[in-house]
Amino acid sequence: MNRNEQKILALIERDPYLSQQEMADALGLSRPSLANLISGLIKQGKILGRAYVLPEENAILCIGGANIDRKFHLKAASVHGTSNPATVTRSVGGVARNIAENLGRLGHTVQLVSVAGDDPEWRYIEEVSSPYMDTAMTKTFAKSVTGSYTAVLEPDGEMAFALADMDIYTALTPEYLEPHRSKLMRAKLLAVDLNCPKETVRYLQHLASSSQVPLAVIPVSAPKMERLSEDLNGITFLILNRDEAALRLGISIHNQADWRRAVELLLAQGAKTVVVTGGKAGAMAGDRDGVVHFPSIEATLVEDVTGAGDAFTGGLLHAHLAGHDFRKAVQLGMLNAAKTLASSETVRPELNESLLINELEELQ
Repeated sequence: MNRNEQKILALIERDPYLSQQEMADALGLSRPSLANLISGLIKQGKILGRAYVLPEENAILCIGGANIDRKFHLKAASVHGTSNPATVTRSVGGVARNIAENLGRLGHTVQLVSVAGDDPEWRYIEEVSSPYMDTAMTKTFAKSVTGSYTAVLEPDGEMAFALADMDIYTALTPEYLEPHRSKLMRAKLLAVDLNCPKETVRYLQHLASSSQVPLAVIPVSAPKMERLSEDLNGITFLILNRDEAALRLGISIHNQADWRRAVELLLAQGAKTVVVTGGKAGAMAGDRDGVVHFPSIEATLVEDVTGAGDAFTGGLLHAHLAGHDFRKAVQLGMLNAAKTLASSETVRPELNESLLINELEELQ
């Protein structure tokens, strides 16, 4: 914004009922000049239409999946081609939703932007999620089913394989988001997972770039990497694992040199900050100041790997918004992931801001 636009916003914040002539006189402008400036502010989403109504407090918007997660815990190592004894649990999930809950538990105002079936599964998700996020921007469809994710877990908690029914997220189009443009443009941060179509990711990149809103992109899985735009400009944080990075770049990552090169290549494609996670091997992360390897924080117990990546993202984004430097942000993300591994829940129920800071102090 230029100086006159900033002055107009300051006047409106003090008195939203000022007339255009009163504002023009106060700023030493002609009324037509002021009208043009106000029109520009409306287009930018800085004020909401007539009467100069200012938007509500900025929120974090998490855009993407909100699923039912079913986890089959094998009683013995998996054997292909036959039935395997297991116990099953049900919980809420979805990358965008999980990140939203992590951030909500850490004290942020969060809104979930998703789509779901008008069914009992969505009502369960809404009931469990609503204490930590606003779900009003999630639309339900009568003839669709809510997304679902089914993971089969080995006795040690590692994933044997997973199945996903995510067809409903094709409805998360730019046209679906456009009516919410003003809210998107004033967000504290946008976090989008690659359950969204490619054109939606591109739309959010352009919007984030033009509005100077931080944008985090989280791939979800290797098959969905094709939804990531060729040009990564507009992405503030790209958070992915080594398999996803290797697929994106068409390279093999066998050692730390390959790993570092992957981060450098993704930075060269336009992302401001890139984090490539490697499980027990830690994370390789970089920005314009260089690339750094972070050793993993060992989990005392691995109960369930589901949700650990989303916990990492939530912790990292929380630290960034709290003003911590890049290194501390990655450390808080890794710590939250390690603690989540020891929980049977996708988002650990004891999580809050003071707990996370205390856990980091104890670690150091």
